[in-house]
Amino acid sequence: MLGFRILSRTQAVSLDLAAQFIKLPVANVSDCMSRMTAAGPAVRPMHDGSKMAGPAITVKTRPGDNLMLHKAIEVASPGDVIVVDAGGDCTNALIGEIMISYSMRRGIAGIVINGAVRDLRFIKWNNFPVYAAGVTHRGPYKDGPGEINVPVSIHGMVVEPGDLVLGDDDGLLCVPFSEAEAVLKAAKDVSAKERMIMSAIADGTHDGEWLNQALSRAGYVSDT
Repeated sequence: MLGFRILSRTQAVSLDLAAQFIKLPVANVSDCMSRMTAAGPAVRPMHDGSKMAGPAITVKTRPGDNLMLHKAIEVASPGDVIVVDAGGDCTNALIGEIMISYSMRRGIAGIVINGAVRDLRFIKWNNFPVYAAGVTHRGPYKDGPGEINVPVSIHGMVVEPGDLVLGDDDGLLCVPFSEAEAVLKAAKDVSAKERMIMSAIADGTHDGEWLNQALSRAGYVSDT
């Protein structure tokens, strides 16, 4: 029945691939995806800023209810990222110190909550990645409905089970399973180019002529 499904993933990016992505800034990966994908500015890192990368276990639940989040922690494999679409409602916290501690023990790579968390002090002092839209002391319900491993949306960013989910200080990004290899190659190229620019800035050889060319193409006239 719709709203009461616990499904298995049919595919997932490998942990080896995720490990290569975690070395790259999320911004570089985003640029390689034409800046078309983002989880919005509301879902932010609540932890110490440690990077996150792993295949998605998705959870769709009604606002304020964490029954299926408990189940997702049980069925997730080490290295998975649990992504919870709770509609962005921050009235009730869906996770706190106890569930996060258990997730850490289970080897989960991180948790994304499109909703609220609590026990912020504990989260801030740990390097376990937790992304959320807000914080409240008010606890959750455990009644359902909810679903596991169905497509979810985090402020317009669609996440399918097994997609790659990345996070750093700049926020979250989902790389579709079928595009992950190609995006990785492109992101590595962008990162290498940026390192060259930073090196040129450091040694004073950076050439900003591209700016004048861009202004000229746009028709700007300057007397400087």
